[in-house]
Amino acid sequence: MRFDQHTVVLLVRPADAPELPQDAVDRLQDAHLAHQAGLVEQGHVLAGGPFLNPDDERLRGFVVLSVDPETARELYHNDPAVRAGRLAVQVMSWMLPEGILRFEGVPVPRSMLEAAAGD
Repeated sequence: MRFDQHTVVLLVRPADAPELPQDAVDRLQDAHLAHQAGLVEQGHVLAGGPFLNPDDERLRGFVVLSVDPETARELYHNDPAVRAGRLAVQVMSWMLPEGILRFEGVPVPRSMLEAAAGD
């Protein structure tokens, strides 16, 4: 059997994440979404999004990338939420049977306002 290999990033809230005022959290979330949208537009991100109601509240999101793990680490080192210490990344390779999963290009929100407009 043949396998496809992708790089996966888990976005995790660190135990020592800084407490910020809500307006700063909102600005940081918009900057994070803009960074993520830029990675999608550059073709680095194949799919991604937040977790809803995870058993472990530290788990915040999951991203599948078309780049090698080291490049993924570099890309997410530049994420504003990671730089601010509100998110940390865990990077790994993911193998699955060849062709079992396909990704389609779809637009992603660049801000919380844009995300809310889709509701």
